Amino acid sequence: MNASPVNKQRRYFLIGATAAVGGVGMVGAAVPFVQAWLPSARARAMGAPIRVDIAKLRPGEILGPIPAWRGQPVFIVYRAEATLAKLRGATGALADPDSENEAMQPEYARNAWRSRRPEIGVYLGLCTHLGCSPKYYGEVRPETFDANWQGGFFCPCHGSRFDLAGRVVKSVPAPDNLPVPPHFFESDNVVVIGQDGAAA
Repeated sequence: MNASPVNKQRRYFLIGATAAVGGVGMVGAAVPFVQAWLPSARARAMGAPIRVDIAKLRPGEILGPIPAWRGQPVFIVYRAEATLAKLRGATGALADPDSENEAMQPEYARNAWRSRRPEIGVYLGLCTHLGCSPKYYGEVRPETFDANWQGGFFCPCHGSRFDLAGRVVKSVPAPDNLPVPPHFFESDNVVVIGQDGAAA
């Protein structure tokens, strides 16, 4: 019985075609896999700096609606001169009056008001105890939870209190001051949150 001659060209063609189809298949399978690891447009936007117009903010107020940066609420408060005097005054009731925990604010916010501009405070609105959102109390008056209240932020979940510079008082569940996000003032009425830059 005679074996038919081997067609080497056909064999090489089939090997090459199979390798090419396999390579295309591998690339086709790899593209969705790699794309699944890339952040979505929404995720990229969540980390981007935001610009907030504070032109309508008045002394004693908190900006509303409350903006969000990286999915976290941002408290922007306008403090009157009398409030600033109190922030520079007695600090004996505060756990970290000098903002010594450097992880909680940028270097330029290590001051009595914890901000670039004394009258405008910028804080992440999450209690450092369990991440609840404290309520804002802009007036200095006695409250049921603290007869010596000097105004600030009160977390009703577990009773943590912060002054109007976001500094935590002693003997409450919250271990740290409210975080200060990176920020700078692009102009008198626009604050950029999420980026360090030159103050206006």
